[in-house]
Amino acid sequence: MSRRTRDWDEGLAEDLKDPTFAKEFLLAAVEEEISLQEALAKVIRCYGIKEFAEMIGIPSSNLSRALDQRHNPTQETLNKLLQPFGLIIGVRPLDEHRRRIA
Repeated sequence: MSRRTRDWDEGLAEDLKDPTFAKEFLLAAVEEEISLQEALAKVIRCYGIKEFAEMIGIPSSNLSRALDQRHNPTQETLNKLLQPFGLIIGVRPLDEHRRRIA
């Protein structure tokens, strides 16, 4: 990996430790149709799996499983992972989504 890419990745990892930046990152990722699970995994790994698991009060093995693309976490689990960033899963009318795309 080139030095430039590594520096960029390290910089992004540091930025993602800021809950406000992480919140905007997660919102933008979902808006760009990146899976919520994938975006959360990127953010949480910047904090450290063990550290984040302790912060939200779940075993790190459960957190790792929730972030694994082969598993399908419950809405309750996803909301627990989103809580430190001031986010929660929700729904909105399809018409609103279509207007944003246009």
